[in-house]
This record gives sequence, C-alpha cells and structure tokens, in this order.
Amino acid sequence: MMKGVAVRRALWESKLFRGSGRRGYSRSAGACSAADVNELPKIPPFDYTPPPYSGPTAAEILAKRKEFLSPSMFPFYTKPVNIVHGKMQYLFDEKGRRYLDGFGGIATVCCGHCHPDVVKAIIDQTNNLQHSTILYLNHAIADFAEALASKLPGDLKVVFFTNSGTEANELAMMMARLYTGSHDIVSLRNAYHGNAAGTMGATAQSNWKFNVVQSGVHHALNPDPYRGMFGSDGEKYARDVEDLIKFGTSGRVAGFMSEAIQGVGGIVELAPNYLPSVYDSIREAGGVCIADEVQSGFARTGSHFWGFEAQGVVPDIVTMAKGIGNGIPLGAVVTTPKVAEVLTQRSYFNTFGGNPVCTAAGLAVLRVIQRENLQENARVVGSYLKARLNALKDKHQIIGDVRGRGLMLGIELVTDRALKTPANKEIVRVMELMRDMGVLVGKGGFYGNVFRVTPPLCFNKEDADFMVDVMDYAMAKI
Repeated sequence: MMKGVAVRRALWESKLFRGSGRRGYSRSAGACSAADVNELPKIPPFDYTPPPYSGPTAAEILAKRKEFLSPSMFPFYTKPVNIVHGKMQYLFDEKGRRYLDGFGGIATVCCGHCHPDVVKAIIDQTNNLQHSTILYLNHAIADFAEALASKLPGDLKVVFFTNSGTEANELAMMMARLYTGSHDIVSLRNAYHGNAAGTMGATAQSNWKFNVVQSGVHHALNPDPYRGMFGSDGEKYARDVEDLIKFGTSGRVAGFMSEAIQGVGGIVELAPNYLPSVYDSIREAGGVCIADEVQSGFARTGSHFWGFEAQGVVPDIVTMAKGIGNGIPLGAVVTTPKVAEVLTQRSYFNTFGGNPVCTAAGLAVLRVIQRENLQENARVVGSYLKARLNALKDKHQIIGDVRGRGLMLGIELVTDRALKTPANKEIVRVMELMRDMGVLVGKGGFYGNVFRVTPPLCFNKEDADFMVDVMDYAMAKI
C-alpha cells in the first residue's frame, strides 16, 4: 500500500502529475495503472496558469532557513512545500503544481490569494503614499475605521489599529486594566491570544510551550462540548468563572477574554449559552468583556459576520487581525467611546498601525466580502462541507468529532471513540497523504490531533467535494 503511495509521490515530484490550467492533473501515459490513476480524486478545473518560477528550490530554501532563521519556526510537513504563487483558493509550488488551500483563510487570507481588487488597492496607495499615520491627516485610515465600525453592533465604534492580533490583544488587556483599575484577567484554558508576554499569559497552553506565567491571569474551565466535563451545558462552565471571581480575585476583575470559536485550540465552538452567563458575571464584578475575533471574524462563520454574535452577546472590546487585510500585516481593536477615553490618560501610539497601505487593503477586503456575498458563501458551502464531513465520520472510526461553523471547521481524530484517545500520530500520516494528493489543511488542538479546515471564503462546493474525497482516500490508506 505505502509503496504505491511512494510511487505516486515520486511521479508528482517529477512533474508527471501537475495541477495547472483546465486539465487538473496532467498524466504521463504508463506512469501507473489506469485503475490506480482513476481512483485518485481529481482536483477541480481552474482556468489559470501561474507565471514561470526561476527562484531557489525547496531544498535551497530549507538549508538557508536552518542556518539563518529561528529554530522555533517549523514547517507543517516532513518534506516542506515551496509555495511560490497563489490565486484565489489555490496555491502553486515551484514546479507549477496546484494545491487546494484548506487552511490559509485563517492564517491571513479571507477573500482569496492575490484578489485583484485588494492587490490594486495596495498598489494604488503605495504609489501615492506609504506612511503618514501619526503626524498628518490621511483619508485611508479614517475611511477604513468608519467602514469597520459600521460592521459592529451597539456602541462599538472607536478603532485603534495595530500590526497584528497579538498587538491587538495586548492593547485590549491594557485598556481593560486601565479602564477598570483592576489587574485580574480571566481567560480560557484552551485559548490562544498571541505571542507576546501578556497574551501568552492569557493563552494557557503550557503543553504547546506558549504559556508564560503572568500575575493576575486566571484560567477558567474550557466550555468544550466534545471533551469538557459538562458537555454542551454552557451555564455550568460559566459557574467556574463565578468561582474564579469569588475565590481567586478580590471580587473585582479587569476583564474576560475569549474566542467564540477557538482556532489554534482545535476549532472548539464554545458551549451554548456560555458567553451570556459569563458576560453577566464579569460585568457584575466591574470588568469588561473582550471578544477575540482574530480567527472567527470577517464573515468566516457564515451565520454571522462576527463569531460572538452566534451567542447573542455584545462585547465591550473586540480584537481582530489575520483576514482583516487578506495577508497584509494589520490588526485592530474596536471599543466604545467610554472605554477608548482611558487611553487619553496615557501616551499610546502605534508607529505603523493603521498606515495608509494596510488600511487601504482592509477597506478593499470589506468591500469584496460584501460585493461577492462571501458571508453567504461561507454559510452555504460551509454547511455543505460539514455535512459531507459528518458523512465521512460515519464511514471512518478515526473521526471522533466534526465541529465548527461556516468555513471554520474542525475534524478531531481519535484512535478510540469511547475513550477519545488522540490520534496525533495518525493525523500526521493523513495530512502528508492529503498533501501528496493536492490538499493543504491545518492542524491544531490541545493534543495536536485536530484538522483545522479554514479555506479562503471563495471556496466552493467542488472544492469541498475534492477535499473530502481526498481525506476519505487518505484515511482509507492508513
């Protein structure tokens, strides 16, 4: 079995299988048996050919990375893919091979790789002015702030721009502490909020080596419907937050920070009715509620533009990044005028946050989402994809859970459904086989056993079918 896979991999790497243009895969006669070729899922047609690539090879890049880049940077695959070009929901390697991108949407890309409208906005602004954020007036930052505020409920209409989600979450925590005069922050045990000291403290993922102990940070039980001790009873999990406030603090808190759907934590959608109960407890203790929308925002969930809306709450502070700029380094914090006023008591600025190039890109992203109806596409295609994945769960015992919303889905692999034993070795094998067949997906979760399916929002039903067929084939092979 594995010998056949190795043969196919060698054929792909020697350009006998090439994903380009309408043809999908081009095949060399006699490369392998007709039966073997016919059983492979076929990538959907895509009328596009990438420009020729003449840069360094994957091996050359890998050697340079090992010598000059931090050893903390690691690739997903045992044999890393050299991605040199992108177009909408597809990526191309150095040999012109096409891959379906099932993960890049949550990494940065919302509208699709190199969307022409976003690219044009970046180029046009760069040709006029690249930077003037702090000292002078420029319409780009104000236009995007106005458009962004219009997408948020209630009195959430004051925008602070940053360069990343980490910066946004750090700023949100600082604002909460300054506004309330309290120091204690409550976050969830399976959370991920960034890579700076404060956000690492709120992350609580010591087994991933993300956690940095910070004073005044308290980690509540994770309201995980699949692995949590209270199943889908959100109100029972919420009582743990009440206990933390009562016994772990002075009875006053600065704030509560959470994702509505945990991304790095394995696409865990918080148990129903959790956030309304927690928000009430936090506000009674004098705190503010912070919604981390870095991964679940910007129409990704399909049913709503923001992840927190599915739980019927309105936060006091919302943070965002990643898809906000479709690959451009950009983040934001949006809050109420009352909370925002606290920063006038301090000297806060961000040199590059909200620079004209990034905010021009952000405004273009919002317009593309609306014009191309990408939220509805995320709802329709995401529902279809989730249904197909649930059917796959009925077929393969290794799938323990399928969860998420819209185009933010998780597939948790287990070796024993009753015990929920993490299949963290098996997931690597499936992931490698899927890569060999032209599908790239993410991986995460507390045990590293969850597929994170978060494609660009232009993902369609043909793409969904191809992804599921490839996953089905790979799971059958292991």
